Amino acid sequence: MADPMRIRAQAAGDKTTVRVLMSHEMETGQRKDGAGKVIPAWFIQQVTAKHNNKPVLTAQWGPSVSKNPFLQFTIKGAKAGDKVAVTWVDNRGETRTDEATVS
Repeated sequence: MADPMRIRAQAAGDKTTVRVLMSHEMETGQRKDGAGKVIPAWFIQQVTAKHNNKPVLTAQWGPSVSKNPFLQFTIKGAKAGDKVAVTWVDNRGETRTDEATVS
């Protein structure tokens, strides 16, 4: 299982800024190892975010996204104490979901 995501959600007025740091190798499938063999592709394909269990963001990613990707987005109407959950699914079928409370 992948390492947990670091999620920060901070409210300012009627907007909440969410910052997510994901731990993932994000291999493109084009690099070679020391022996000259191609390293298989392994990357996040889909990212979804939910605010109090309602979808607020869906993103389709590919192999060109960097290792340990960072994502930032804004939610309108979130307030302190609300929950924000972020889920990713990679091309191997692995998935990770983590949650943060808006401060």
